[in-house]
Amino acid sequence: MFDFLMAYKKYDPASKSLLEIAILYPGPKAIFLHRLAHSLYKYHLFFLARFVSELNRWLTGIEIHPGAKVGKRLVIDHGMGIVIGETAEIGDDCILFHGVTLGGMNFDPVKRHPTLGDRVLVGTGAKILGPVKIGSDAKIGANAVVTKDVPSQATAVGIPAKCVH
Repeated sequence: MFDFLMAYKKYDPASKSLLEIAILYPGPKAIFLHRLAHSLYKYHLFFLARFVSELNRWLTGIEIHPGAKVGKRLVIDHGMGIVIGETAEIGDDCILFHGVTLGGMNFDPVKRHPTLGDRVLVGTGAKILGPVKIGSDAKIGANAVVTKDVPSQATAVGIPAKCVH
């Protein structure tokens, strides 16, 4: 838990203390509640998992489906309006800004949400849709709409998103 709070401290120069981050930042609360909901979900306690997820959304404005897999030290900056779908997978040390959607494009009971590698940065308002893979160390620009895979260390911008060098 300590390294998780330290990730926020390292990322946000405006933070004054770990206590401030733990109590006043919505991201750590959302991730803590998601981890609880995800544990319930793994034990097939779906109603309780969704209930905790719903409380999470009410408290933080961040909606993370209990089935989503979230890696270590995820930083959610501001967070309001973030939506992370059921089959989404997020690697370690990623950063998501407010308004990000990791969403699906169909309703079939298959892998239908994105997979983010490690150290991926997703800009404000970006939408990553479908079972696409975002490689490690990639960056997704603000308001980009990604519907195709993005390789490692690439930067994707625009609607539809295209990789730039």
